[in-house]
Amino acid sequence: MKRIHFIAIGGSAMHNLALALHAKGYQISGSDDAIFDPSKSKLEKAGLLPQEMGWFPNKITADLEGVILGMHAKKDNPELLAAQALGLPIYSYPEYLYEQSKDKTRVVIAGSHGKTSITAMVLHVLNYHGQAVDFMVGAQLEGFDTMVHLTDHNDFMLIEGDEYLSSPIDLRPKFLWYQPNVTLISGIAWDHVNVFPTQESYNDQFRRYIETIVPGGALVYNQEDPVLTRLVAQTQNTIRKQGYQTPESFIDNGTTYLETPEGELPLSVFGQHNLSNLAGAKWVCQLMGVDELDFYEAIESFSGAAKRLEKVAQGETAHLFKDFAHAPSKVKATANAVAAQFSGFSTLGCLELHTYSSLDPAFLPQYKHAMASLDEAIVYYDPEALRIKGRKPIDVADITAAFDHPNLSVFTQPHELHEYLLSRNYRQSVLLMMSSGNYGGLDWEALKALMLRV
Repeated sequence: MKRIHFIAIGGSAMHNLALALHAKGYQISGSDDAIFDPSKSKLEKAGLLPQEMGWFPNKITADLEGVILGMHAKKDNPELLAAQALGLPIYSYPEYLYEQSKDKTRVVIAGSHGKTSITAMVLHVLNYHGQAVDFMVGAQLEGFDTMVHLTDHNDFMLIEGDEYLSSPIDLRPKFLWYQPNVTLISGIAWDHVNVFPTQESYNDQFRRYIETIVPGGALVYNQEDPVLTRLVAQTQNTIRKQGYQTPESFIDNGTTYLETPEGELPLSVFGQHNLSNLAGAKWVCQLMGVDELDFYEAIESFSGAAKRLEKVAQGETAHLFKDFAHAPSKVKATANAVAAQFSGFSTLGCLELHTYSSLDPAFLPQYKHAMASLDEAIVYYDPEALRIKGRKPIDVADITAAFDHPNLSVFTQPHELHEYLLSRNYRQSVLLMMSSGNYGGLDWEALKALMLRV
């Protein structure tokens, strides 16, 4: 039985990998200084929750086959230092995923936006047609118990490929580990400014990634993205290149219909960005053995991934959506999707500035007109989040100027935001909540109840 120890086991990705290896028969241990739900409950159910929080070098023993190091840990972590002193193999999360998939056909979904949605679409189609694959996806999906699934027998490994750092001691982007046989890149929009301080340095990670595709492999790419298209044209890697673009569609009575060779197909998802995602997913599925007509049959029932234009509540005349969008391109795509889908409604978007990029005053101008398609916009940030990140407060006037929306409200106190949201009349309205945070502890149940009454 293989023994693996996780340093920072409570992370979203880390705990899912721990659960997957546990299900595969590995003996798993781990540590963390704080673990919250849903990670805590899942680890506890599997018998993997550490008995006490903290770092314990005595857990690092010579009989461990390896240690997996999470991004939450620091370079001077006591357990990491103990593992280095013993000369144990120390893996980053993506490095260990590669170890698990190096004898499989690796299919990687990359890009600044849409990774989770496209990976979820591919998984949904494969699952619909009974095609089993190993996978790693960045959100909980309906019909799947975990976000990571590993076996010794499946032929394919489907991976959501992130460009963020691999570990505290490995500052390469995660996706440079995977060496894909097949990959999709959905587009390039500057993100992670704390790591990639310029647009050029960020773009260069994708140039490097294209060079890691296994010679003879396939690259599916969004040919509507000029930066990406240029990088694809410049590569000397001997790969197959397949471009895609947003397919024809129309909206009728609140439903988006896709134009297909077999006629009009009603979809459960909407928005130009999701239609583009769907076009890319179709090519990936075809490269994995699913023909076009079988893809259309399956995709009709795809309802999306958690927090990706997820419908949280729907009243008689009101709709509440939650989306993970935080980067400018994602915010704009999501806002445009809601505005187009609900043209007869009053649309309100609420964006929480929560990430390192969004809380950087120098990056704020990237958000110009990101919510221009919405009738009303709200921007919220918690000064405490800036304090934790060691940054000075952002001037409200700078936020107002950056977004350049004629009907913009800015909140910096959670109770004021909550009072505003919970005191509105949402009749014939759509509320779009966008963040990777929690809006200062917003009472979602109260907000849902308010929406359901109108």
